[in-house]
Amino acid sequence: MTFRARLVVVAAIAVVLAVFAASAASYFAAKNSLIGSIDGTMQATASAAVHSHHALPQVGSTGISGLDYQYVASTGELIERTSVLPSSAITSHIVDVARGTTSSYFADTTIGTVPYREYAVHLDAVTFITSYGLRRRVPNVALVIVSPLTGVDHQLLDLRLTLAGVACVGIVLALVLAWLIGRTSLAPLHELTAAVEEVAATTDVSRRLDPGGPDELGRLRRAFNHLLSALERSQEAQRQLVLDAGHELRTPLTSLRTNLEVVRRLEELSPDEREVLVDDLLTQINELTTLVGDLSELARGSQRQIVPSLLRLDRLVDDAVAIATTHGRLRDISFTVSTAPTWVLAQRDRLNRAVGNLLDNALKWSPPGGVVEVDCREGVVTVRDHGPGIAPEDLPHVFDRFYRASTARALPGSGLGLAIVAQVAQDEHGAVWAGPAPGGGAMFRLQLPAVAPPSQGTVDDDDEE
Repeated sequence: MTFRARLVVVAAIAVVLAVFAASAASYFAAKNSLIGSIDGTMQATASAAVHSHHALPQVGSTGISGLDYQYVASTGELIERTSVLPSSAITSHIVDVARGTTSSYFADTTIGTVPYREYAVHLDAVTFITSYGLRRRVPNVALVIVSPLTGVDHQLLDLRLTLAGVACVGIVLALVLAWLIGRTSLAPLHELTAAVEEVAATTDVSRRLDPGGPDELGRLRRAFNHLLSALERSQEAQRQLVLDAGHELRTPLTSLRTNLEVVRRLEELSPDEREVLVDDLLTQINELTTLVGDLSELARGSQRQIVPSLLRLDRLVDDAVAIATTHGRLRDISFTVSTAPTWVLAQRDRLNRAVGNLLDNALKWSPPGGVVEVDCREGVVTVRDHGPGIAPEDLPHVFDRFYRASTARALPGSGLGLAIVAQVAQDEHGAVWAGPAPGGGAMFRLQLPAVAPPSQGTVDDDDEE
């Protein structure tokens, strides 16, 4: 069953139930009103006898159309048998009323084949006037008043037929209205579905829907527009990454091609020239390898292929500084480290690469004989160099992919190292900051959420005491 069909069925059932509930309520309200009217008339008739202590005149008739009454003694006998109430209709309940052991009551009864409404009330004593003009006083009497319900039944039958007709019309209207509601309410949803199918078929994520109103469908439209905007940004970022990667790959590939052309004349080169050529080839291959690795890291994005683990950030920094120190000896650059035990929840390999990139960046910009200062505590890694610093116009772009300052064109690198640091910080729910250092140089800060030290046996072997 389609969603529209289910919506129509549910709406129709709801309206049908409402119609039946209203019809039933109307029927029982009318019935209670009619019965209540009869009960009121019988109570008013009985009240006259209770207050006069005399028998009602014209025994067997009240003068009210359809209303009849009779007196019943405490012995269960009818007094002056002139009512439609036969002796067989005298129940023990009526006798109890006559004796005063039971209060007055209303009840439905049948006399012969005719339904009646019955009311019985106790009288302490009633004085009757016989046909000879004598007074006869009878104590403890039950006045039983009955009224036929044939008129009420006819009216209720007409009401039932009327309500049944109204219910049938209501059901038809419910089906029609449910169909119209389903068609109207689902029209925006069909439009949204068509837009999604068109985007899937054409991969055109530049399309946008009308934002709609403040209702749920409008919210869905706006959410879909946000999704398309995110897809468009992602697609543009991928396109830009391919373009930038092609641009960055072109330079080392061109140099590599030039050197390979020289290899064809290898016999014309001296041993020293051959050694320089081999060194150039190895350098260019290393640049390509590094660039491909950086591109792979960026392309992976926030896809977590490794489950994050608890690790000692300060120990990871110590290991990264030890590796960077071996590179710094070639230019007589040293590292000073200040750490305090701090735990984070992160992917070790990616975090190790981010810290290594910060150290490599500081090493690249430090002058020969310079010092790189490293600090790690409370989930924050700070790296400070004493190089030329960051120009104000370059500061907003230092974490952009492939961005290289004008002063860095002659230095090795692809412009991806700091972009990887920023991406790792984002993926690990942290932050990264860059700015000028006091007294000159540049300062970079990588901040990750610090966590409480774990219990024994819940961390990697490398981080155990």
